[in-house]
Amino acid sequence: MAESIKTKLMKASEIPAFVDEIVKTGCDICAVGHDKYVVGDADLSPAHYKEVRRQLDRIEETYGDRDFLKLEIVAYLRSIGRYVDLGADGAE
Repeated sequence: MAESIKTKLMKASEIPAFVDEIVKTGCDICAVGHDKYVVGDADLSPAHYKEVRRQLDRIEETYGDRDFLKLEIVAYLRSIGRYVDLGADGAE
C-alpha cells in the first residue's frame, strides 16, 4: 500500500522571512525577469558551501514546498530590489 507523504506548504506570509534566511547564509537570491528566481552560491569556497548546504537544507525543511508561490516570491524579490532583468537575447 502506498504511503501518504505529508509535505509542509510555505505560506505567502513567510516569504520575507524565507528570503531573509537565504540572504543570511551568504547566498544571493534574486528574481530573474518576472517569473523566475535563483539562489546563487558561486562565490562560496567548497568548505563554506558544505556549511551553507546544511543551512539551506534546514531552510527547505522549515518552509516546505514553495513552488506554487514562485510568482509571489519573484514579486517580493523585485519589490526589495533583488532582481535582474534580461534583454531579448538573454543578456542583462
